[in-house]
Amino acid sequence: MSPEERKSRTSDLLDRATRASGAERDALLEQVIVMNIPVARSLASRYRNRGQSQEELEQVACLALTRAVQGFDPERGDDLLVFAVPTILGELKRHFRSASWAVRPPRRVQEIRPRLAAAEEELAQSLGRPPTPAELAAEVDAPVNEVEEALSCGDLAHASSLDEPVSETGSTLAELLPTADAGFEHSEAVVLLGPACRKLKPRDRRILQMRFYEQMTQQQIADELGVTQVQVSRLLQRIFTDLRRAVAGSASSSAA
Repeated sequence: MSPEERKSRTSDLLDRATRASGAERDALLEQVIVMNIPVARSLASRYRNRGQSQEELEQVACLALTRAVQGFDPERGDDLLVFAVPTILGELKRHFRSASWAVRPPRRVQEIRPRLAAAEEELAQSLGRPPTPAELAAEVDAPVNEVEEALSCGDLAHASSLDEPVSETGSTLAELLPTADAGFEHSEAVVLLGPACRKLKPRDRRILQMRFYEQMTQQQIADELGVTQVQVSRLLQRIFTDLRRAVAGSASSSAA
């Protein structure tokens, strides 16, 4: 069935439903719901691969469609989807908001989103088209920039995968992210430890050189110094403590 045929058939069924009651009206509305389920599923598919199963998303969308059909007033417009689509999208967004946030927006944004969803549904039917951010801002009595920020938070429930292609060449996000140069870490260590090491006694500096530059074992260092391996272990522990204190003291002085 083409969109034009679906719209015409839907309008006819809704018109008949306004003149019916009881079981007859329920049956007509049920036909409208079944006929427009493909639209609900299409809207739900926009949110696939965002941490929620497609089946669950379609259930949310179909329930929203049912609510839209039951609350639609043909006298305020003859196109059900102008009213139903914002309703379904709003329900899908609320579903993600209640399920989880990958990045939690400010509380003021979280609080205004339900009001925006309700205002969007109401204005869509009264205006016969989706409302603009300015119209929504006037409806909920909020600044336009705050409304735009709230509307842009729809994707915060989903964290993009590093393996997701993000360019026409098929490159993934992970491939496009800059890598850390190992030289930076080495430079940082030199800046922090250099002054602290220069304050050590010559014997302590010699022990560090043998252990970390010449890659000697503690027993080899003990033989070189004429002490036991246990004494070398204690010397290293004391040297590490001195270095930590020196680095911590340097960081405190810089902060001050």
